[in-house]
Amino acid sequence: MQSSSGSHGFDCVIEATGKASALEHATALTKVRGRLVIAGYHQDGPRTIDMQQWNWKGLDVINAHERAPEAYLDGIAEAVRMTVAGELEVQSLLTHVVPLEALSVALDLLSERPDGFLKAVVCP
Repeated sequence: MQSSSGSHGFDCVIEATGKASALEHATALTKVRGRLVIAGYHQDGPRTIDMQQWNWKGLDVINAHERAPEAYLDGIAEAVRMTVAGELEVQSLLTHVVPLEALSVALDLLSERPDGFLKAVVCP
């Protein structure tokens, strides 16, 4: 975890959980002049961040959330294409399979995110 410049930490750390504790940990793992990418959805309230560390380390903090609907659609289409082509392995992410008739169950899982839930697939 030591870079060639002697700094400890990683060049780029991606926080993808949406949890405050993970954001704190990601800050600690990012090296001086490193990049911290926030990909997790932090939707359960305000966050207190260690701005002193962000400032002292001179971090580049990147918000990875796209807000343009066309970019979402392009990303979804590319993910489907890659999955069908076998270029993207998704099986390990699928923790729940829900029949189309029970779509409301899948939406509840997405909303509640119970322990062990990562992704659900809805099948006909």
